[in-house]
Amino acid sequence: MPTYRPGPVSLILAVLVALFLLMPLLAVIPVSLTPSRMLTMPTGELSLRHYRSLIEDPRWLDSILLSLRIGVVSSILSTALALTFSLGVWMFQPRFTAALVGFVLLPMVVPPVVSAVTLYFLLTSVSGLTSLFGYDTWLGVAMAHSVMTVPFATVLILVSLSQLDRRIDLAARGLGATVWERATRVIMPNIKFGIVTAALLSFVLSWEEIGVTLFITSVNAITLPRLMWMGLRDNIDPAIAALSVILIVITVLVLAVRIVITRQKASS
Repeated sequence: MPTYRPGPVSLILAVLVALFLLMPLLAVIPVSLTPSRMLTMPTGELSLRHYRSLIEDPRWLDSILLSLRIGVVSSILSTALALTFSLGVWMFQPRFTAALVGFVLLPMVVPPVVSAVTLYFLLTSVSGLTSLFGYDTWLGVAMAHSVMTVPFATVLILVSLSQLDRRIDLAARGLGATVWERATRVIMPNIKFGIVTAALLSFVLSWEEIGVTLFITSVNAITLPRLMWMGLRDNIDPAIAALSVILIVITVLVLAVRIVITRQKASS
């Protein structure tokens, strides 16, 4: 079967479009090397002082560790909730399935500001009962992030379930398998890729969430996006550019590893 290879004009246009899209990201690299205390392009001298500040300033490390903790807990919680809901809808097919799915997807449709205000009042009310997971606590932030990421995880898991042959579940039920056995031994192993994808997407969305976080945190739960926002709002710290470069490099490395693994699997 002949394979299509793009011509030189197509390759040139693709490279130009890619450079146009990458220019804002590439512009961060020289900014991160400026010796100035402000976000400016270096005029002649280059410096790594802002990369050193990421290591020497404990606030950055604390915020990174906090964001990782919140992201992991939020990912586990949102994936568990989305998986439980999706399995229940797919296995039992209730009469009001469309309404139930629409209700779960509401946080995806409602403007983020509305969700943020609602979660703010909810967590402040919870703070009056317990200080464990109320306002300005990392558990409270994780719970709020879960509310925002459950719809995305639900969509991915429902898509995976829609591609699963229902006769597999019917056969397991006919052989006497219980609901728990059907869910854990028959259905979940066949949609594990969708579950993993939902967990990763939930973690990424929690990692970069800033709109809701600004409403439900104050001085204790300072996540990495909030600290970056504070740096841009208060003193325009060039360490933000250095951190952005590190995140870009990590993303490129992860994508490169994924491409290599995918090609190895395709060739084997």
